[in-house]
Amino acid sequence: MEGDCLSCMKYLMFVFNFFIFLGGACLLGIGIWVMVDPTGFREIVAANPLLITGAYILLAMGGLLFLLGFLGCCGAVRENKCLLLFFFLFILIIFLAELSAAILAFIFRENLTREFFTKELTKHYQGNNDTDVFSATWNSVMITFGCCGVNGPEDFRFASVFRLLTLERDEVPEACCRREPQTRGGVLLSRDECLLGRDLFLNKQGCYTVILNTFETYVYLAGALAIGVLAIELFAMIFAMCLFRGIQ
Repeated sequence: MEGDCLSCMKYLMFVFNFFIFLGGACLLGIGIWVMVDPTGFREIVAANPLLITGAYILLAMGGLLFLLGFLGCCGAVRENKCLLLFFFLFILIIFLAELSAAILAFIFRENLTREFFTKELTKHYQGNNDTDVFSATWNSVMITFGCCGVNGPEDFRFASVFRLLTLERDEVPEACCRREPQTRGGVLLSRDECLLGRDLFLNKQGCYTVILNTFETYVYLAGALAIGVLAIELFAMIFAMCLFRGIQ
């Protein structure tokens, strides 16, 4: 009976570690996509130090889970106590780190609000100054997603630096102008009319809404994946310790 229980525990341990291995691969894939994606998501992340740090943490956690899932599978199949103990301790550390990251994300969630981005844009945006990282990032985002400002073109009425640099001649920056196709290399429909704020020639929708709608599904998916990974890690730790104690 004890041997059957140990065998069952071993295979359950293998299954849970296989899912950890897959979860780590998914997190690693998402982290790499965020860092190299050409559609503009990288620029959004780069605009906020908290987000870029989160992307690197995602890469690190994904890589560790990928490795530890593999080690856990090997430890379960070979019934190696050293590997199982090593696995348990590292999964515990990762579990606590992920839990801490989730708590910090909840505490600092106000940094991702519409009001926060609007305040930063109106305070720091400098128009077509590509030497300024903040402005260049926003230009890339607006061109990529075909949007203007955080809430819409009206944001630039209150962008003090932008208004000063353009001598209040331009209502919106060139990045807000409609292009055909809507890419950085696209042809402006009418630059002059757009800069004067003519609705027909500029993108009227705010970037906050556009980006939220674009990535809403992915955000919920990522949240569900994170909860699933935490649950699997918890069960894997339990099975690892039970298997460790059961091996003679």
